[in-house]
Amino acid sequence: MSEGAQEQALISPDRMDALREQLTSTSEPVTASRIAEAVRAQGMALSSGTAQQLVRTLRDELVGLGPLQQFADQPGVTDVVLDGHGMIWTDGAAGLRSTGVQVGSENQARALARRLISVSGGRLDEGRPCADGRIGNCRIHAVIPPIAVEGTMISVRVARSRTVALEDLAGQWNSAEEWLRAIRRIISARMNLLVSGATGSGKTSLLAAMLGEVPAEERIIIVEDTTEIQADHPHVIHLQGRVGNVEGAGGVDMGQLVRQTLRMRPDRLIVGECRGAELRDFLTAMNTGHAGALGTVHANSPDAVPARLAAMGALAGLTPDTVRIQAAVALHAVVHVERRHGQRMPVKLSLVTYADDRLTMEPALTTTGDGAECGPGWEQLWTDEEAPL
Repeated sequence: MSEGAQEQALISPDRMDALREQLTSTSEPVTASRIAEAVRAQGMALSSGTAQQLVRTLRDELVGLGPLQQFADQPGVTDVVLDGHGMIWTDGAAGLRSTGVQVGSENQARALARRLISVSGGRLDEGRPCADGRIGNCRIHAVIPPIAVEGTMISVRVARSRTVALEDLAGQWNSAEEWLRAIRRIISARMNLLVSGATGSGKTSLLAAMLGEVPAEERIIIVEDTTEIQADHPHVIHLQGRVGNVEGAGGVDMGQLVRQTLRMRPDRLIVGECRGAELRDFLTAMNTGHAGALGTVHANSPDAVPARLAAMGALAGLTPDTVRIQAAVALHAVVHVERRHGQRMPVKLSLVTYADDRLTMEPALTTTGDGAECGPGWEQLWTDEEAPL
């Protein structure tokens, strides 16, 4: 540890807390000059090197994403996470990696989490120990003790400001030509599609790239709980959910937002992620003439999607039979994505079929070890190619 760091470590937690309180008690921007002035005002007898290091420490903690910012800015990083022990990790093409950087204390980690959620318009405290938010191009999730057993945890999902074009995204796929042809067919035929996959598998990236293929004259309305999808398209509108206050009032859920979009003349209705009762409204929209709808869903495989739909429908008070019948009419296809060898790619396209009171996935295109294999649904995908399905 350097001499400056040793001297800084001797500053009492109370004095550090007083500095943080002084700097954040007003709406005035936290700048290096303000921090330096606050340090002088505290009457701390510090060497010039220690004072400069303290200014850097407080600036990192109180501005932007704090100590996480430098890693969120690195090319190729998709996630930055702070674990309960104060260690910072990154995820990207190279997989999960430790940065070797550690936040100084639990108090600092908790203060950072509270600030990030507060800046994004949320609340994080003992009464609400888990919260989501958004700052710039980053989605923030934070959990504090006692829910977070080891200590405060922060997860940052980084959305790049420039959406990757579908053709560029396909550069890392196996059998890219076949997949591009199939996906473009789905878009041009105005098929209703779900993109399935695990967390971090690339569902949102694929969905955003697909929207760039939608004709420019079409109006796209995107519904999300936290805005994440950035589409390269001239006419995109976002609606974002809102958590209620302490009494639960003022909340706006995804289902309400989906219903609102139906009064907003959407050409394409996009639900960033189906995870609950909003499925009922999404299926209703698709069954009332809103073709070309797209959404994502967490699932381990396409064959697991019917069970996931039934579980979400139950949250909306729908019976499994009702969900199956509604989904059979509303949905045309499911594209499943996975992360393989650090690359995110579509691995299976299935057409949604209904027979013998069962919702099934008929394989149309499957990525294999050395290419792609067409299934029985492939020919059906191109039936009546000149007209929407």
